[in-house]
Amino acid sequence: MIGALATPTLYRGLSGLAAPAIHFWLARRRGQGKEDDARFAERLGHAGLARPVGRLAWAHAASVGESLAVLPLAQRLRAEGLNVLITSGTVTSARVLEKRLGTGMIHQYVPVDRLVAVRRFLDHWRPDAAVWVESELWPNLVLAAADRQIPMVMVNARMSERSARRWRRMPRLIAPLLGAFDACLAQSQGDAARLEALGAATVSLAGNIKYDAPPLPADDAALGHLREEIGTRPHWLMASSHPGDENDAAEAHAALAGDIPSLLTMIAPRHPERGEAVIEMLRGRGLQVAERSTGDHIAPDTDIYVADTLGEMGLLYRASEIVFVAGSLADHGGHNPVEPALLGNALLAGPDMRNFDDACHALEKADALTRISRAGDLAGALAPLLRDPALTRRRAEAAEAAARALGGASDRALAEIMRLIGGAAEPAHAHA
Repeated sequence: MIGALATPTLYRGLSGLAAPAIHFWLARRRGQGKEDDARFAERLGHAGLARPVGRLAWAHAASVGESLAVLPLAQRLRAEGLNVLITSGTVTSARVLEKRLGTGMIHQYVPVDRLVAVRRFLDHWRPDAAVWVESELWPNLVLAAADRQIPMVMVNARMSERSARRWRRMPRLIAPLLGAFDACLAQSQGDAARLEALGAATVSLAGNIKYDAPPLPADDAALGHLREEIGTRPHWLMASSHPGDENDAAEAHAALAGDIPSLLTMIAPRHPERGEAVIEMLRGRGLQVAERSTGDHIAPDTDIYVADTLGEMGLLYRASEIVFVAGSLADHGGHNPVEPALLGNALLAGPDMRNFDDACHALEKADALTRISRAGDLAGALAPLLRDPALTRRRAEAAEAAARALGGASDRALAEIMRLIGGAAEPAHAHA
């Protein structure tokens, strides 16, 4: 009932009144290391850099996954002559992007959703187009951009049934938000139908730009050292693990180690700062653990290698042959299976891969992905792959081929953006 009263005007008023609470929340996040002290002013809308001369496309991406996903589209926009500003809200995403932004690309933290910060941000950057990745909708930011008649496109547009149920309680707020977009390029037919039902005016099916990303990079020297330490040992990787996943990995290792001598299990926590807690749990189970962030080497008696570092998934996927996509056994929705598939891995995942249903369907159809229904099935699913290198190679090759066939969404998004801003931009060198 209360949700039915929610409108943009009410939200705008409440966000103004909530200024003290918002600043307290931001201060608490700073104290927890979740905000960037050196660049904190950006969260209040103060620009950390000058606006580049010429046309500017602004892309907002919530966190790491979305920030990396938008890079192929950003590169295409650069080729059309636009400068590109990418905003995100997490320190981790900023650190990852710092290493990957090309010439003519800028990162800033997204301003907190208060009108004073939003207006300050838009006054400085004056974007010629706005691209929202997926569906992190900040009402003041969306509507202020629309008020300035900035063409807006939502790419990778998602609306899960759970989110749709939540938004249906606030119809007078969600309809203006979605209606502010000139185009919503949905990931799936289901997403498209739910977006239209909630008020999006122009919806089309375009696919997932995350599948256009090039293979994750890796340092050649570091990869050589890691492969040398692994040697010929049978091994597998649990990628992007959440609390609870590591315990499942330890259980699977214990179940397999008696029959598969010298088995090595590698774990890459989704949030590397959890590394110490993960290692404490594993050592408490009597396992020999090596920690990548402290420079530990993989010894002959190492049971578990915890890769608690940032930006090295490309390295780990290249060093692996078998990858379990974590975040899929509990209520997390899974992680991107295309990343390990592109780097030649046989794949496994749990039942909850709802964020990547389309990719999982294609990978399962290609016999490249094994799904398990519960954690207790993990050891049994790993065993045939660990025992049969030929089977692993066949499934890895099938995974890579299926992943490459999923691309194309970035080109469709580019065409829509260029249509909205009036065709071709100036050449990238025009303002050099």
